[in-house]
Amino acid sequence: MREILGRRRRLRLRRKEGAARLDAALTFATAWQWPVLPGAGTAPAALRDGRGLGCACPDPDCAVPGAHPFEPGLLAATTDERMVRWWWTNRPTAPVMLATGGRAPCAVSLPALAGARALVALDRMGMRLGPVVATPTRWSLLVAPYTLERLGELLYSKDWVPSSLRFHGEGGYLVLPPSEIGTGQVRWERAPAPSAALPSPPVFRRVTKGGGAPAAAPWLPGVEAVLDALVAASTSAPDGGSRLAY
Repeated sequence: MREILGRRRRLRLRRKEGAARLDAALTFATAWQWPVLPGAGTAPAALRDGRGLGCACPDPDCAVPGAHPFEPGLLAATTDERMVRWWWTNRPTAPVMLATGGRAPCAVSLPALAGARALVALDRMGMRLGPVVATPTRWSLLVAPYTLERLGELLYSKDWVPSSLRFHGEGGYLVLPPSEIGTGQVRWERAPAPSAALPSPPVFRRVTKGGGAPAAAPWLPGVEAVLDALVAASTSAPDGGSRLAY
């Protein structure tokens, strides 16, 4: 009896998590016009360090378990409501992946410890931040779309840029909450706030045709506004966070 009850609880939890991911994916795609697609997801195989879950992709040494597109590939990312519903109806626990760049947000990611330091420094400067995505190993600051040319100009002006700092621009991707990946849960360290509103937690809800005006997309800072603090925080991180793990 105890085993049956435990199985039912796990089933209810999976259904709840699946509904939350579908709601989030619909909000990103249809309300905010962020192109999304399902990630590879996890498999019950321990990572090389003995912690977390492995990746559902065929690569046994996947560097970003669960946190990358696989089938479909990145080019399939869309804002189409019907496609998003179909994907997460068939794969309700799939991570939600954002295709970065173009008209969609870009991001800068760094090791979790360095990310926490960077946010403290930016808060002290009175800098307004956009959404910040946190995994157990890395934090990612979402920024306004930038071109590779603009990013190159900004980086060229720096004496040194740590290898632990990564840029998610056009042709890149980023896992979004409320996903679960190989290293653990993905969450908002700073929740998205509408462009013309004070910060408040997002409310994920299914978007239907004729259901009213779409919600305003979250406000995003320019990459140049946060880059110096991120470079400084990454440089001071104990191990530099050079491993790619998310």
